Amino acid sequence: MSRKLTTQVAEMTLAAWDLVCQECLHRPEIQLESLKEDVRNFLKASGWERKLQNAVYRELHVQPLPSHPAAPPEHAKEPLAYMRKAQVNWEKRILKSLNSMCTELGVPLARKRPAVEQKELTNKWNEMGTDEPDLSRFRPVYAPKDFLEVLISLRNPNHDSSEEASAKSHWGLIQVPLHDRDIPQMREAYSELSLTTGQLGIDDHTHVPPDLFESEHTRIGKKVVNEQDSAAAQQYSRQGCPTGLRADLWALILNSTNEPEDVMHYEQLKAGVIHHDLLVDNLIYKDVKLTASNDDYYFVFEDFLYQVLLCFSRDTAVLEHFSYNSATPPKSYIQGKVGVEEFAVVYPPNGVIPFHGFSMYVAPLCFLYNEPSKLYSVFREMYVRYFFRLHSVSSSTSGIVSLCLQFERLLQTHLPQLFYHLREIGAQPLRIAFKWMVRAFSGYLSTDQLLLLWDRILGYDSLEIVAVLAAAVFAFRAENLMEVTSLTSAEAVLADLSTLKVMPLIQIFLFATVI
Repeated sequence: MSRKLTTQVAEMTLAAWDLVCQECLHRPEIQLESLKEDVRNFLKASGWERKLQNAVYRELHVQPLPSHPAAPPEHAKEPLAYMRKAQVNWEKRILKSLNSMCTELGVPLARKRPAVEQKELTNKWNEMGTDEPDLSRFRPVYAPKDFLEVLISLRNPNHDSSEEASAKSHWGLIQVPLHDRDIPQMREAYSELSLTTGQLGIDDHTHVPPDLFESEHTRIGKKVVNEQDSAAAQQYSRQGCPTGLRADLWALILNSTNEPEDVMHYEQLKAGVIHHDLLVDNLIYKDVKLTASNDDYYFVFEDFLYQVLLCFSRDTAVLEHFSYNSATPPKSYIQGKVGVEEFAVVYPPNGVIPFHGFSMYVAPLCFLYNEPSKLYSVFREMYVRYFFRLHSVSSSTSGIVSLCLQFERLLQTHLPQLFYHLREIGAQPLRIAFKWMVRAFSGYLSTDQLLLLWDRILGYDSLEIVAVLAAAVFAFRAENLMEVTSLTSAEAVLADLSTLKVMPLIQIFLFATVI
């Protein structure tokens, strides 16, 4: 299957070839007939063979499958027309909210900082949390509950729901006909999570003593890191990553490097933050203050969050992901030239407008990486692979629409009495679980449990496990939920997830549920 390799792979190939040429020039004797073998040997000996393999492996996981030659270009972003239309309308609402805030507050979308302000920001770069601007007038552009209403209103105009033989399809809030997997299919897909397989994050239930498994698993993990093989690291993380190896393994899976050029790129983004002030900077400050700064686990990383998110907003490399994202980067026009494309610029430069809770995508990573450039590189790769799917309307199996539908169907199928009870008292399960899923549970689970969950997201290259965990939480608290009489009391039962053990919940729900 042919795929178009990106600039990154092409540049690495050229760099490798340049090194080969330099090496060959210094060799006393070069046989033309052995050049092909010499190149292969050099690539293997120098480590470039593995680097190229990892870069190609990344592209195979990031870029969408080739569509039919006759398919319109927009099908690569999203094949379903009604999903594309819903995303366009949602984007218009976001832009309207941003523009009205801009007008009401009299704050420009962007401005160049005076020299004095640039100097002040440079000096306090590592202490930005101590002197943030007045944020009282700013509000989040939107919150997850606003986005949920958009998803609830989705309808396929070509699908007649009255044709459904069973009323069960109408129990949930999501009313679109998308394919999802049932538990037997999931058991096959997630076979490494079975009750008889060793897992980090599980203290019992397996035939291998936990200490013995952890010791052997760690030994294998060190070997995987030494081999620098992205594919092996991804397979390995399905059983969890040891704490001491997680940072290296995640970076390896994501093919995220911290080479001098990566550090230089980060420094260029930092310079962009220092030179120019954007309206979205205030949204970032506000979001960190409302979320991570009030979290017992993450408040200590406040400065890191500002640094990473402000740089992220300036990174035009993020725009590449819009080739396979149903969303379209918003545009701003020079005053008096609205609608004239040659005077249009993407705003913010990365094309992503932060919303309430956005900073929680970064916060858990701060436990793994203490070097800002490395933290930034890993977060950006996590975002363009996974997190963007949690706040855009699409039919992707890892998209938020599919996750919501998967969650509701799992609950309807395997806990029908609970689902019906909650529905009847006006406590639709999705209204409670949506906030968990849109953040991939960041801010709701204890950090050690969240990282174990994200191990599996990376290992299976899918967010589907997030929907499974959401259903498993309801199953775990089913007895208490059957006694509640309102949405408020249901939310109270599920208010604190910080004591939950993720992997036992998922294992039991997938492999111990009677089907």
